[in-house]
Formats: sequence, C-alpha cells, structure tokens
Amino acid sequence: MTISQLEYVLSVAKYQNFTEAAKHSFVTQPTLSMQIQKLEEELEIIIFNRKKKPIELTEIGKKIVEQAKLIVSESHRMTDIVDQQKGYIGGEFRIGIIPTIIPTLLPMFLKIFIKKYPKVNLIINEMTTDEIIRQLSNGNLDAGIAATPLENDHIKERVLYYEPFLGFIPKNHPLFEKKKLDVNDLDISEILLLEDGHCFKNNIINLCKPAQFQKSKHFELESGSISTLIKLTKENMGMTLLPYLDTLDLHEKDRELVREFQLPVPAREVSLIYHKSQLKIQLVEALKTAIDSVVRGAITFSDVKIISPIQK
Repeated sequence: MTISQLEYVLSVAKYQNFTEAAKHSFVTQPTLSMQIQKLEEELEIIIFNRKKKPIELTEIGKKIVEQAKLIVSESHRMTDIVDQQKGYIGGEFRIGIIPTIIPTLLPMFLKIFIKKYPKVNLIINEMTTDEIIRQLSNGNLDAGIAATPLENDHIKERVLYYEPFLGFIPKNHPLFEKKKLDVNDLDISEILLLEDGHCFKNNIINLCKPAQFQKSKHFELESGSISTLIKLTKENMGMTLLPYLDTLDLHEKDRELVREFQLPVPAREVSLIYHKSQLKIQLVEALKTAIDSVVRGAITFSDVKIISPIQK
C-alpha cells in the first residue's frame, strides 16, 4: 500500500470517473486503474463498483476512503512540518472565500501575493462560511476568508479588517433625504437581502433586530449576488445595504444613492481563518501580510460596531 494509491482512490471517489481522476492526478488512466486494482488485490476487497455510472463506492469502499483521507492528510502534514522548520514559503495552499468578499478583496491582493511568493500554488474556491468550516475540518482547505466571529473552538481567526455597511437607497425612498442613517431608521421588511446561506444576510438581520420599525419577518425578494441587489435598488424595488468595498467601484451617479451610518458605524469583521491544527503557518502569515498591505489604505474607518454573522 502506498500514499499514491490512496490518493488515486480519493481522486476517483471525488470525480466518480477513472479518466477524470487520472487527469487531475497527472497520470494516465491505465496507470491509475492498475494501482487501484493492486490495492484492492492487496486488501482483498472491491473499493469501487465499476458497473455503476457514475462509479460508486462499495460499502467497504466508503470506509476505506474515510481512512485514506486521514492517512493522506497526515502524510501532507509531515511535509508541512519540514517546510515550517525551514521557513519555506511555497507549495500548494488551498483557500476558500465567501461570495460577498471574493469579488472585491481578491483583485486587491492576488497579483501582489503571486508576485511576492512565486513558489506558492494558491488554489482559491468561492464557498459559503459553513462549507469553509467543513472543508477546514476535514483537511481539504488550508485557510478561509470569512466574516467573523464564528464562535467555533476549532477555528482560529486573524482579523484582516472591519468593513462598514452603507445604505444604498433609491430616490423614491423616504430615507434618501437623510444625510446619515440611524440603525433605528431601518425596516427589515423593506430591505432587499441576499439568499439564505450568505452570512451577509445574517449580518443585516442581526443589525436590524433592535430597530424600532421592524414590521415583518417576511422578505419579499431575495437575491443571489450583491450586484443584483444594486440593480434592483436602482429599479426602485427597495433599499439595500452594501459592504464598503462594494461601493468603491460604483459609477458617480450611483454613488449619489449611498448613505453612511451615524457613529459607531455598523460593520462586519473580516478574518483569515484556519483550523487550530494547521501547520502551514508561514503561508498563513504570508497571505495575511499581503492582504494587510492593500486594505490598510482602502478602509480607514475606526469607530465601528461589529455585527455578528451568526444567525441569532
């Protein structure tokens, strides 16, 4: 039994196709199939039901895959220990970023990071906070960028910045004439929100809970992206709240619809997160340094009130 054989098994389990698994494993399909067959013969079991389309794991195969994940993960940790001791900044680093952060933050730091750390193979995926936590826990991710605090004992959080919320209000809305918004002005039933699964939606709901004019918990319209919320607001479908970085690229005419809040400004805490057992600390520090260098000048708000991303 070899680590490579176990990695091939995990690849087939993921893609449910030998040809696809071989492509992602950078070997030929016959080589991958032969190695898995050798492992099955050694263990005297069948891991995959090859008659099914797509390929399925047998019952014993499911147990083998779970154990293989642990073994392969631990083998990678040995390499991480050596790299950490040497202070080497390179290799594969897998990161997940939530949808309401990736469009604005990623373009700010990616080019800088790649140029400064050319030996790092940065693999970036867009995913929800819940999925990031799951993938960090099972070792499929090295780090994530999400709204915090998460109140998870197994996850470490390194704050990157505090991002204020701004109102985006159409001209036909009663709040358009206000110079500065007050949290108590907000009526949750009139705010356009993101779909379930977005922590930014939870931020807004938690922000509005103390509001005096909360009339209804029924949300007439929910969207999948912040850009859609902006378009809907411009069509006079209601008001919305935007993260600060999403307002920087608005057209000058659209910026007339932006309203700041009175101090302390409601904001979300954005952090670099990773599992407490993470060993690639040198890569975590490198990523944090790169992000710090670009957001320090972009976000200068200091008097903020952090709104939790966890649904209360």
